[in-house]
Amino acid sequence: MQQQSVQLGDTAATQDLGRQLALDWLAFPQPKPILLLEGDLGAGKTSLVQGIAQGLGIDEPITSPTFALAQHYQGQAGALVHLDLYRLEHSASADELFCQEEEEAQALSALMAVEWPGRLSFRPEEAWILHLDLLDPDDPDAGRLARLEH
Repeated sequence: MQQQSVQLGDTAATQDLGRQLALDWLAFPQPKPILLLEGDLGAGKTSLVQGIAQGLGIDEPITSPTFALAQHYQGQAGALVHLDLYRLEHSASADELFCQEEEEAQALSALMAVEWPGRLSFRPEEAWILHLDLLDPDDPDAGRLARLEH
């Protein structure tokens, strides 16, 4: 498994990384990987997904699906299934939702981005794992470190 790290100075840099990930994902052969997004609250997971959406040619606003749990988007270059497992305290519930949305993502040939994958009782095989960590937890504007494992 390869690991790459990059320091992101602001939200725009986080979105730029998301756009690049979308382009890399589009060029990846089948079966395409799921993207697991790890990081504390406010680490920039949703900002990264906004960049992914831009890379897929999605024009509508991207918000965190914390309450909806899942959002589906269609863009000019590809589709996106955005899943947020934060509110699911029981792994069985997270597993069930994940499996349903994974099936839908496959049917749509969509990039599936999963926030809070630690709620699952398993780690999806061949997933890309992106860790986002604030450089200074007391100052979110100080930037973040992104580490991608694939």
